[in-house]
Amino acid sequence: MLILGSIHSFSVFLEPLENSFHASRSMVSATYSLALGFLTLSVLFGHHIYARLRPPLLVAFICILGATGCALASAASSLPIVWLEYSLLFGVANGLGYGFTLQISAQANPQWKGLAMGIITACYALGAVISPLFFNMLLTNNGFAGAMQGLAICLVLVIPICCGLLAMANTKLKLTSPLENEDNSSHKILIIKLWIGYGTAVAAGLIAIGHATGITRASGLDDQRVLLAPIIIAIFNMVGSLMGGNLADKLPIKQVLIIFPTLSSVGLFLLAFFDSGLLVLSCLAIIGFSYGAIIAAYPAVVGALFGSADGIKIYGRIFTA
Repeated sequence: MLILGSIHSFSVFLEPLENSFHASRSMVSATYSLALGFLTLSVLFGHHIYARLRPPLLVAFICILGATGCALASAASSLPIVWLEYSLLFGVANGLGYGFTLQISAQANPQWKGLAMGIITACYALGAVISPLFFNMLLTNNGFAGAMQGLAICLVLVIPICCGLLAMANTKLKLTSPLENEDNSSHKILIIKLWIGYGTAVAAGLIAIGHATGITRASGLDDQRVLLAPIIIAIFNMVGSLMGGNLADKLPIKQVLIIFPTLSSVGLFLLAFFDSGLLVLSCLAIIGFSYGAIIAAYPAVVGALFGSADGIKIYGRIFTA
């Protein structure tokens, strides 16, 4: 998850890709947007693949798929080729890895599955925090091609570690097919409610996260403190992931689904009316914490509501939000 989380540090590639392919910012940004689109689709349909391979083989396949996409992207001659290789192949591998790791960690630890999922999302966020340092080093010396080759090598190197641990644990992912109560109207209504709740809660957080540096600059902070904004958000995102998953194990479901979006709303409300530098950074910390808690709590809640087996498919649907 540390390596897959690097997808969310894509902004370090913006200028190198613009310079390499003489492309506009919007065209280069489409690389990340397409990657997230393919990531979402692979979370939605991932259970069809999870059922066909044993966990160690599945992780090997995911890593090889991602490494292949990155290796091919390192030799790309145009931006559309990068879309096919990085966005498509690495994006699909990313979604498969994210969805699979969340669910198998929960099934392997039924007594504290919320915390297990929280640890997974925290590691994913940590990958986005530390990978820019790795990428910047490679970009400085070898450009975009070197960064892609480095990412591919990391994915290959992690195969024996992850596959060995999964083989030792001998954990199998349990799935059901078809979904139980598929035609139950109350079942469908609950999924729609969760979809709307997840979509709006995550969108609120992403709006602030995506514009964090602009928000802090508008509050009058200097360049050094402006750069603190994404770091603060990432740190509190990790803390929120751990706490959100843990509380999903301990609190009633309705409380979990209300507390964190409400906290995020408080942070956004204060941002709208106050522009003190310290308060702005504090509000962004609150929003980052809430976002991390939300993305960790929802898969745990879905598993509690629908069971760990059915929950894999249903979470894939809700994740499209």
